Amino acid sequence: MDDILKRLLDAELRAERLAQEAETEQERVIQEALALGKAQDEQLTLRIPELRRSYIAKAEERAEQVIAELRRRYDERHVQLREQAEQHEQAGLDAAFQVLIELDHAPQSR
Repeated sequence: MDDILKRLLDAELRAERLAQEAETEQERVIQEALALGKAQDEQLTLRIPELRRSYIAKAEERAEQVIAELRRRYDERHVQLREQAEQHEQAGLDAAFQVLIELDHAPQSR
């Protein structure tokens, strides 16, 4: 009977020691995870200005592309309007002269 009690006591002590080791390991893992999370948070905080600069640079690049495209369209439209104006210039002058001639030949009332 003493032998059985001794073995049970030894088993209980081993179980307590294993439980204590598991708790110690759990605490170590938790502290390691917290430290890793803090380090990653600090890295992200340090990268925020770099990320902001990158975002702004990309936004400026896109804005410049849009501006260039709008200028190209504006220039194309300007050329089209200039060509249309030149095409209709003679007809406009002819119509204006016709009106002046008709006014000159119209009977004047007194």
